[in-house]
Amino acid sequence: MALKPPPADRFDRRLLAPMMLGATLNPVNTAIIAVALTPIGIALGAPASDTVWLVSSLYLVTAIGQPLVGRLVDIFGVKRLFLAGGALVALAGAIGLFAPTSSSSIWWLVASRVILGIGTCAGYPAAMHMIRAEGRRTGMASPAGILTALAVTTQTVAVVGPTLGGLLIGTWGWRATFAVNIPLGIASVVLGWIFFPRKTGLEPAPADRPRIDAAGVALFAITMLALLVFLQNISFGLVWLLAVALVAGAAMVSWELRTAEPFIDVRVLGGNVPLLLTYLRSTLTAIIAYTFVYGFTQWLEDGRGLTATGAGLVLLPVFAAGIIASITFGRRPEVLWKLLVGSIAQLVAGVLVLFMTGDSPIWMLVVTMLVLGIPQGLNNLAIQNTLYYQAEPERIASSAGLLRTFMYLGAIISSVVYGNVYGARATTGGLHTLGWVVIGISIVFFLVTVFDRSLRRLGRPSPQDAETTARPDPAADPRTAPRGPAPRAQDR
Repeated sequence: MALKPPPADRFDRRLLAPMMLGATLNPVNTAIIAVALTPIGIALGAPASDTVWLVSSLYLVTAIGQPLVGRLVDIFGVKRLFLAGGALVALAGAIGLFAPTSSSSIWWLVASRVILGIGTCAGYPAAMHMIRAEGRRTGMASPAGILTALAVTTQTVAVVGPTLGGLLIGTWGWRATFAVNIPLGIASVVLGWIFFPRKTGLEPAPADRPRIDAAGVALFAITMLALLVFLQNISFGLVWLLAVALVAGAAMVSWELRTAEPFIDVRVLGGNVPLLLTYLRSTLTAIIAYTFVYGFTQWLEDGRGLTATGAGLVLLPVFAAGIIASITFGRRPEVLWKLLVGSIAQLVAGVLVLFMTGDSPIWMLVVTMLVLGIPQGLNNLAIQNTLYYQAEPERIASSAGLLRTFMYLGAIISSVVYGNVYGARATTGGLHTLGWVVIGISIVFFLVTVFDRSLRRLGRPSPQDAETTARPDPAADPRTAPRGPAPRAQDR
């Protein structure tokens, strides 16, 4: 049976379910593994040097894959890429569930995480592409409510990941953290098949499709792979990887400047300083967020003596506070004050960490997490809204994917920080050092925001926006064209 055409002047809310589910697959799997590393290492007899690849593999794959898959979404549309991604997520979950139990089984799990990383690359770029397409179709200059819903599901779900992981491990064991992806992947395929259109109106016509910049993709992949591996294993013996990253990066820029259809348009990106600052803020936010999600979680178990389930529950207030902040202020499109308040809250959270000891009461830990939830809600919401305004519409998915790349760069930097600070164990002294790191990064974030003048007018409605909002473009989406028959089922 054919679906009814979407309303001409309102966002098609049937798209929300696949958008939100697809966008959560990557962050929830990034965070859910935080409390599973120790149980997996014990069960398989794997050292920490091996289990760390369960985190690193997902980081590396998604940091490289999100801009690439986002570019494919921009060119070919959301449906095919989204369905393929959901299928890979379910496959990855099955591999993790049925992996053999032996000393070498850790590499089955790493393979599962690699496939999982590839599968989750489509979710967030597809969601941003659909929001931009619906904004064009309906004439909404700022779909703030939809962007808020996406921010809530993608950013705060990263915080609930350890809580979910702790509950799954406590109930069914560590394999449940992999098996949960089977129903999630299947649900993504079903919802994407039913509700996502084959065409959104943003992708180019078949005759005008740009070629895939294979050389640009390869150079980008080499650059990011060498850089990220070096950051995760900083040592004098691996300086050659940094050299490879610099050479490949320079070659990529040179190539992208000369090619007619670049993978990453460095001309536009280099001239868009506000967008570059948005990527920088995303990196800084991720450093702080992942320092807490992983570094603070390790201290809760080692230094504070909590169980995996208890540590996950302590982090739960971050999720609650982030959702409340996003829902309360999300419909206001202005971004500057959100970023300023978020930077101050990050600073306060870092200061609170300095006063923690192995005997700190639970209420103090909970209060700190509530304070940290404020920037989790406001910063990520503002960064996402800023990207929506600053990115080119025809490259919105690849720009969103690149935003995730910078986020994972921050996550890897955070792993380098807390890994070197803690050493063999997560001590209270090491936690205090992390607190000073958070304070320093919060100050940099604040300064970068204060001196970015472009943020002052971002999100403020202009007469042109009001005129555009008053006149939806019914021809912007094939589903709502004023002429011709209603959309057929096979076109959905």
